Amino acid sequence: MNNSQVAVPCSVMRGGTSKGLYFLASDLPADRAARDTFLLAAMGSPDVREIDGMGGGHPLTSKVAVVSKSERDGIDVDYLFLQVWPDRAEVSDQQNCGNILAGVGPFAIEKGLVPAADGVTPVAIYMENTDSKATAFVETPGGVVNYAGTARIDGVPGTHAPININFEDVAGSSCGALLPTGNVVDEVLGVQVTCIDNGMPVVCLNASDFGITGYETPAELEANAELKARVEEIRLAVGPLMNLGDVTNKTVPKMSLLAPARDGGLLSTRTFIPHRVHESIGVLGAV
Repeated sequence: MNNSQVAVPCSVMRGGTSKGLYFLASDLPADRAARDTFLLAAMGSPDVREIDGMGGGHPLTSKVAVVSKSERDGIDVDYLFLQVWPDRAEVSDQQNCGNILAGVGPFAIEKGLVPAADGVTPVAIYMENTDSKATAFVETPGGVVNYAGTARIDGVPGTHAPININFEDVAGSSCGALLPTGNVVDEVLGVQVTCIDNGMPVVCLNASDFGITGYETPAELEANAELKARVEEIRLAVGPLMNLGDVTNKTVPKMSLLAPARDGGLLSTRTFIPHRVHESIGVLGAV
């Protein structure tokens, strides 16, 4: 083993339809630059396959949770979400992640930050990225985290234990208001949009306005250069309207193309996050 290599404890966990590395804040460098350098190496970024690290070669599988015991009243743990980009040497804290949030409760209990009850253990989580709170309810029969169960979600094989989460005061957490433009519908570059921030800045658009059905696969959408350029043009235009400023190099807002439901539910989504297409749907995007 190279003397320059240092072992740092972490847990690899799937939360919702994302997967990431979970660290205790105390195990990471306090200096941000040093921390980011370490995380890039841990994930194997930049490399589209992230072959030399733990990343999965996609933004949804190249995520990090940094967790610490909280000193805030009514809060058990603080949670910082970090997006490690596979294709460039960048670690971003500009957004939250509700999928990775689902793993924070079990991780906190396993690490002894929160004592487990017999049955269900509530874990109050302060989400540092958006200055907001969520409470996760973790199954802990006999005081041990349960991972097996009958719950299932689209986009993930098999079944598993459910993690129910209550989100509190998330409206406007990034943009200052649930409807940051003050309008339910705006027209931007000739397209009707709804700009909304209910824990994640999202722009809702009609897929039909872009000449698509909204049922194309993520790969098909990502291969549509004209569509991607048009969506990005609108994203850049709404950034200032949503109080996000110049979003050229930001991961928000997410651009969600909506279509009528075909297979249950009320609608179908295809979401640019913001340049790759989500393989399912982000938790806070759904909220």
